[in-house]
Amino acid sequence: MFFLALLCLAGCSKEPSYRVADGSQMKLSELRGNWVLINYWADWCRPCREEIPELNVLHQRQEGAPMFVLGVNFDYLEGQELIDLVDEMGIEFPVLVDDPQVIVGYAAAEVLPTTVIISPEGKLHKVLIGPQTAETIEASL
Repeated sequence: MFFLALLCLAGCSKEPSYRVADGSQMKLSELRGNWVLINYWADWCRPCREEIPELNVLHQRQEGAPMFVLGVNFDYLEGQELIDLVDEMGIEFPVLVDDPQVIVGYAAAEVLPTTVIISPEGKLHKVLIGPQTAETIEASL
């Protein structure tokens, strides 16, 4: 009985893998030690479209604080539909198919765009509502 309970606990504590639009998988713990931005967007959201180039800049940035940008489609699209939309919108950062909000522990995005900032320690740092620039995001770190 003890062994069965131990197996259940071990299974429950296992960190989930998140599906990425390109077919790969990732764990948020792989990014620990870095700032992580999780941006919620939709194709019908004009401010989201305007914000994408700013997020691409942060994603490509090599100097300064290490930072990873991840996207989550607000409409929870999957498969080829999501891949085509990512290409159409010029998104250069990974887009998660699975929403990490429940596991990370922040409220679901209700306004778009929403950008969640996770600290290098893996804790919720800040939630930014509305369109951001690279400068406003960096100022929030």
